[in-house]
Amino acid sequence: METFKSGFISIVGRPNVGKSTLLNRMIGQKIAIISDKPQTTRNNILGVLTRDDMQMVFVDTPGIHRPFTKLGETMMKSAGSAMRDADAVLFLVEPKAEPGKTELKILEDLKQTGIPVILVINKIDTVKKEMLLPVISVYQQAYTFASVYLISAKQNDGVEALLSELSSYLVEGPMYFPEDSVTDQPERQIVAELVREKLLYLLEQEVPHGIAIEVFSMKEKPAIVDIEVNIYCEKQSHKGIVIGKKGSVLKEAGTLARADIEEMLGKKVLLKLWVKVKDDWRNKEGALRNFGYTGE
Repeated sequence: METFKSGFISIVGRPNVGKSTLLNRMIGQKIAIISDKPQTTRNNILGVLTRDDMQMVFVDTPGIHRPFTKLGETMMKSAGSAMRDADAVLFLVEPKAEPGKTELKILEDLKQTGIPVILVINKIDTVKKEMLLPVISVYQQAYTFASVYLISAKQNDGVEALLSELSSYLVEGPMYFPEDSVTDQPERQIVAELVREKLLYLLEQEVPHGIAIEVFSMKEKPAIVDIEVNIYCEKQSHKGIVIGKKGSVLKEAGTLARADIEEMLGKKVLLKLWVKVKDDWRNKEGALRNFGYTGE
C-alpha cells in the first residue's frame, strides 16, 4: 500500500498580487473571491487539493499591509498565524525588480519561521521575459529561497509545475479533509463572499472596505434555494451608494452573485438583499466577531 502524504502550504504576499487567483487555479474551481481592489481577502481561506496518494491544504491569507482599523489588525493576525503553521510557504510577488517595504517585512518575518519558502513571481504575462531575471536576482539577494517559480495564475502558465514542486514538501500523514472537499468554508460563508465580490466590482474605492455581509437565512427547497442577505455599510451616506439609483447597484450585484451561487449549489436560487448601516463596525470587536473576523 502506498504511503499517503499531506501538508499545509500558505500563500502570502502584499495585497493584489494574485493570491486568490492562484488558489482558485490550483484547486480547479472558484473558492476565493477576486477583485482588483486591495485587501479583498479578510480571513484565511483553506483550499484543498487531493490527488491519488496526497492532499495539499492551501491557506490563502489576507494581503499583508499596515493596518488602520481593528479589522486590519485581525487580518494581519490571520496572515501571521498562517505563515508560522505551514509546511511550506509560497511568497507571491509581482514582476518588479524593487521589493517594497512590505515585501522586505514579510521576508524578515519568514526568516524567523525556518519554514521553506518558494518565491513565486506572478503576472509574468504582463512584462517582457528579459525583465524577469533582474527580479529574480534582487529577491535572491534578499533571501535564500528553496526554489523560484515564474507563473501567470490568470493564464494558468506554470501552475502545474509549481504543484509538482510542492508535492515534495508533503510528509507522511492523514487525509485532513474528505477526498471530494475543496474548502473548509461553509456554504453560507461562500455565498456571503460572492455577494461581497460583486459589490467590490461595482462600487467606488472607499465604500467596499466598509461593507460586511451576513447571510441570515438559507432555506433549501426541492427546486430552489431561498437566500436572504444583509449588507452592512458604515455610514448612512454609503447606504444610498450601495443601493444605487433606483436600486441599480443592488440589482446588478444580486444578478451577478446569483449566477455564481447557482453554479456552486447546482440549483436555482432566489436571492434577496437588504442594506443596513452599522456605524464604524470595522473598529468594534463585537461586530468583527459577529461577522466571523477572529484573526485565526
